[in-house]
Amino acid sequence: MIEPITITTSAAEAISERIQDAKGNVIGVRLNVKPTGCSGNSYAMEYVNEGDDISQDDQFTKDEAVLFIPKTVSWMLFGIEIDYGMDDLGNESFIFNNPNEVDRCGCGESFRVR
Repeated sequence: MIEPITITTSAAEAISERIQDAKGNVIGVRLNVKPTGCSGNSYAMEYVNEGDDISQDDQFTKDEAVLFIPKTVSWMLFGIEIDYGMDDLGNESFIFNNPNEVDRCGCGESFRVR
């Protein structure tokens, strides 16, 4: 059975650090998909604060990391692995291994799903 979302240990640690370092009453991060770029979509991580409407989100946790995903984009992210480490350009960042991607733009910032 495919897990709907996999958060690696390094990604969980990075999410937890961001929650702890954030100002305000941050309770987690939301992984969203925004329409943009050459291929049509990009991943967007944003803070979720206490009191924000999370009724339309699915919630995933690993250790102290709390990740929200809007139900409206969950079909694009089903089976995704969220990792944290060096990207193709040598920068530390979140790495999204999404089995639903069929194409990425040359710079890797946007993607297209089936």
